[in-house]
Amino acid sequence: MADVISPLQLLTFLPTVPRADQWTAALNSAMDRFEINSQRRAAAFLAQVAHESGELQRLVENLNYSAVRLCAVWPNRFATLDAAKPYERNPERLANYVYAKRLGNGDSASGDGWRFRGRGLIQLTGRGNYRSCGAATGLPLETEPQRLEAPEAAALAAAQFWHSRGLNHLADDQNDDNDEQDFVSMTKIINGGTAGLKSRRQYWARAKAALGVIDSTVVV
Repeated sequence: MADVISPLQLLTFLPTVPRADQWTAALNSAMDRFEINSQRRAAAFLAQVAHESGELQRLVENLNYSAVRLCAVWPNRFATLDAAKPYERNPERLANYVYAKRLGNGDSASGDGWRFRGRGLIQLTGRGNYRSCGAATGLPLETEPQRLEAPEAAALAAAQFWHSRGLNHLADDQNDDNDEQDFVSMTKIINGGTAGLKSRRQYWARAKAALGVIDSTVVV
């Protein structure tokens, strides 16, 4: 399949992206493998991963929180500042606590929370998710989780997630659907809610412009 995006188009979409040639090759390879094979699908995919990854520049979860922020992010786990203080500015201890016995991880002593913290373009998290994504992509992610910090694996894991959740269908322009509502649905599947929806929409508009996607107009 012909490349969906060129280095120039990627830089038009994300002018500050580092290693544009490497990212373009990684994204095109991943999109080809997981059927993100039209400009419309690619625009939605690129918009979402741009938001999730800080424009392809943040491939590891930031867990360096103040005590106040910990109480805001995990109010059920940190009901008071005193409860949060031992984890303040201690990313490894925090990850091992908040991700313990979840997402296929062992207990806090296992170190799985830190080892399998969020990585890649869509912040893959938890031993179970690393294992299943590794099986689907052929990458040894459970034994080498740091691979998701490189463009090739990060793009492949994100595209596999996208495909496995049926997001290509939502990205397609159907005669009887609402593209805007479909984009909100994509966001909920990726994020679990609609956090950052305004930013995601802005990236979507920029991606469509860079790729030459023309929105259909419904004539009544």
